[in-house]
Amino acid sequence: MILPDLDELIALQSAAQGLDLRAHRAALAQLPGGHRSAQRGRGLEFEEVRPYAEGDDRRSIDWRVTARRGRPYTKVFREDRERPAWLLADLHQALYFGSKRQLKSALLLRAAALLGWVTVGGGDRLGAVLAQDDLPPQIFSPRGRNAGVLPLLQALVKAQPRSPGEPKAQGFNSALSLLASLVKPGHLVFVLSDFSGLDSRSEALLAGIAAQCDCRLLWITDPLESSGLPDGDYRVGVPGKLRWLDGASSKPAWQRNWAAREKRIGDLALKLGLPLTRLHTADDITQTLPALLRQPAWAR
Repeated sequence: MILPDLDELIALQSAAQGLDLRAHRAALAQLPGGHRSAQRGRGLEFEEVRPYAEGDDRRSIDWRVTARRGRPYTKVFREDRERPAWLLADLHQALYFGSKRQLKSALLLRAAALLGWVTVGGGDRLGAVLAQDDLPPQIFSPRGRNAGVLPLLQALVKAQPRSPGEPKAQGFNSALSLLASLVKPGHLVFVLSDFSGLDSRSEALLAGIAAQCDCRLLWITDPLESSGLPDGDYRVGVPGKLRWLDGASSKPAWQRNWAAREKRIGDLALKLGLPLTRLHTADDITQTLPALLRQPAWAR
C-alpha cells in the first residue's frame, strides 16, 4: 500500500473547503452531561476577576478569590475568535497494518491533515501533540493558517511507520500527559488513535482532559480486526514473532478479544461523555470525515 507523502496531505486542503468546526462547538455545548462545565464550548477565554455585581452569572464566581478576599468576585471572559483546536496523533508502529484500501497509519495521517486544514480554514489555530512509541512526544504550538498545518504534516510524513510492530502504551500516555498540561477550558481536542495501547493510565489522563475541554475520540480501525481471519492458514504477528494461525479455529477467540476491546473503548467514551467516531481503513476519508463534520451534532 502507498504511504501518504507531503504533497498528498497538502492537497487535502481542497477537501476541507466549506467545512467549519465552530458549528460543532455550539452543538456540542448543548449536549447534556455533568462533565461539561459552564465555560465549555462558548468561545470565551478568561481575562480577569472583579468584584461580583448584581446580575452577574453566579456560575462565574471565583471561589478561591472570594474566600481569600472575603467578598464575592467573578471571572470576566473575553471572546476568543482564534481558539486552538488540538490534535493528538497516536502514530505508533502497530498502525502499519491494513486489509482494505489503506494502512491504519495512512488513515490517521489523512484524517489529521484534513482536520488540520478545516481548523485553520475556519480561522482557528491548530496545535498538536505527536506520539511515537518510545520517542518523546513532539509538540506543535497553536498557530494559524499554513504555519499551523505544514510543520505538523511534515512531521507526520516523517514519523509514519514503515514496518509493523507491537502496540505500546508508553508513547500514547506520554502524549496524553503532555496534552493535559497544554490545553485550557474551551479548547477543542481530537484524539486520533486505534487505542490498542489503552490502559488505566490512559483512561485517567483522558478523564482529566475531558473535564475541561471539548474532546472527541477518533478510533482508527480495520475490518479484519473485528471479523477475524478468513478460513485458511496464515502467518501472523510482527517480524521475529510470527506464528501460524488457522482462520476458522482462531475466529471465536479473535472476535471475543475484539468485543472486549470494543466494550472497553465504548464504555470509556460513555463514562466520560466523549463523542466516539470510528474511521475505517476501507473508507475514503475525504468522503466520510466531511460528512461527519456537516452533521449538527457529531456523537457517533
